[in-house]
Amino acid sequence: MKKSIFLAAVLLAMVSTLQAQPRWSAQQANDWYKKQGWIRGCNFQPSTAINQLEMFQAATFDPQTIDRELGWAEGLGMNAMRVYLHHVAWTSDQAGFKKRLDQYLQIANKHGIKTILVFFDDCWNDEYHAGKQPAPKPGIHNSGWVRDPGTMLLNHPDSLGMLERYVKDVMTNFKNDNRILLWDLYNEPGNSQYFNKSLPLVKAVFSWAKAVNPSQPLSVGVWSWGEKFDELNKFQLENSDVITYHHYGYIDKHQELIQEYRKYNRPLICTEYMARRNGSLFQTIMPMLKQENVGAINWGFVAGKTNTIFAWSSPVPDGKEPELWFHDIYRKDGTPFSENEVKTIKSLTGKK
Repeated sequence: MKKSIFLAAVLLAMVSTLQAQPRWSAQQANDWYKKQGWIRGCNFQPSTAINQLEMFQAATFDPQTIDRELGWAEGLGMNAMRVYLHHVAWTSDQAGFKKRLDQYLQIANKHGIKTILVFFDDCWNDEYHAGKQPAPKPGIHNSGWVRDPGTMLLNHPDSLGMLERYVKDVMTNFKNDNRILLWDLYNEPGNSQYFNKSLPLVKAVFSWAKAVNPSQPLSVGVWSWGEKFDELNKFQLENSDVITYHHYGYIDKHQELIQEYRKYNRPLICTEYMARRNGSLFQTIMPMLKQENVGAINWGFVAGKTNTIFAWSSPVPDGKEPELWFHDIYRKDGTPFSENEVKTIKSLTGKK
């Protein structure tokens, strides 16, 4: 039997529990959202970590930098951060990983910040390993970011059981933790030309999460549109407790998308936006999201090893700081890319 057929068969059996564990009702989701206040924050990676592994492995976990940078976030009036995990950090050191995750949550909570946790991801580099992570490649956006689980799952379907244990262990440990805002089960499924190859794992992770039955809502964000994503998007939208999505475009299209998703009668959170070169700006998008009562989580906070001040497909070989940053708000010394942006954010969060 081909590995892909075997994988599909295993996943089909596992996702049957989706029928037994319905998603939150629209009323339940909206009641939860009303208690949160307007959600605003960033996708957070400390400036000293190139990827998810460097952030959470024992040798490079950096609570001092996390504390300092989340202090700046508190100063901006932010109340939520979206943070990526990786199964290799867990398989390498299960107890230590959960301890460090708890320490991160303690620091964030001290600053009045709740956390959106992300399990899987189809973006950037397909190869990964425990231990020392690569140095950043000058001027290249996210040169060291790694997928999870990536092509490994397609080639080694026997790893599915390990991924299930990982998700259930982490979620069970934190299922009633009010420091966690939401479980974002899978970032950008179908990216890296995977398309529907990612659908079985999307279905499986919803199944595993529903079996844990956490107190926090579940979601997988919609991020791309068109025929190749129709089946993925349909499943994500019909199974997420809260509708999350990504949009890096101009305000007109962004507003059209919000109106389209209003038909689900569920809370909306934009979990990725703000790419200056694309016209997705704090000065235009963030006020609109507040007015629409849509959560606003931009990409990037402090410029660092991820190199996300550089655009996705426009490397700068000499690594010189571009005149117009693509993402991020602060330099490592705490000075902002734009004082005007900081004033805009503070005016919207009540931190004038």
